[in-house]
Amino acid sequence: MGIAWVFPGQGSQKLGMAAAVLELPGARERFEAASALLGRDLLAICAGEAGEGTADQPSDLNDTRNTQPALFVIESLLVDALRAQGREPSLVAGHSLGELVALYAAGVFDASAGLALIQTRSERMAAAGGGAMTAVMGFDRAALDVLVAATPGVVVANDNSSAQVVLSGTPDAVATVSGQLACKRAIPLAVSGAFHSPFMAEAAAAFASTLETVPFADARVPVLSNTDPSPARASSVLKERLRAQMTTGVRWRETMEQFKAEGIEVAVEIGPGNVLSGLIKRSCEGVVTAQISGADDLALAR
Repeated sequence: MGIAWVFPGQGSQKLGMAAAVLELPGARERFEAASALLGRDLLAICAGEAGEGTADQPSDLNDTRNTQPALFVIESLLVDALRAQGREPSLVAGHSLGELVALYAAGVFDASAGLALIQTRSERMAAAGGGAMTAVMGFDRAALDVLVAATPGVVVANDNSSAQVVLSGTPDAVATVSGQLACKRAIPLAVSGAFHSPFMAEAAAAFASTLETVPFADARVPVLSNTDPSPARASSVLKERLRAQMTTGVRWRETMEQFKAEGIEVAVEIGPGNVLSGLIKRSCEGVVTAQISGADDLALAR
């Protein structure tokens, strides 16, 4: 039976989410390592108990500088627990930030390297302000493509499904496309920048510098990357795909299409929430979904 492990990104976080993994082996140690790297108490931030914070040391879980490391710690701990049960996927894939957890799950780098990459990625993305993002649902794809092509300064950042995308770019350009497009809903997102767009070029260059210092191993299972959802194991290929991720779109619709070609019958969403499971249920006929967000789910999965 083909099994995919899939990892969600920003938007899946919620206060209290760390409580579900604290009894897992090594959980407090990994949170402590992340807190030492960040210079703030990540576990307290996850619990909403970190106080007001400052511009340099944010305490809000929804600040991308906290969201990204928190999700990485939680999802990587769940990966370790699944492996301790002797479980192995047929392939892995992650949405945006989730791609780094997918690479960790595939044995490409260890948790320390992952946290270092996440720290740089989150800080640089937070600093790249001035952009906007809007989710649009229920639209005509051809009409969307025409509008995006005719409007400078906007791209499709997340191609999540045939009925859901996220636009990214300058505030005016994003508003123009989402305002002119006939759709069921258009929801501006509370983000600080135009993520997964050419406007992340400076942030991506800084991330690439850190990426160069991190050794990658060949993946033990195929990885479907955001920039290219074809299966890959080679370390050089996976590093190059990750390098391009911040300035290009998340091709999740194509990732789900690849599941059928790879014989995937079960998709397990590892992390808080069920956003990816919902997309897969609506898009992948015949694929069963499951969610593992904490120790209780792992006990049921035995």
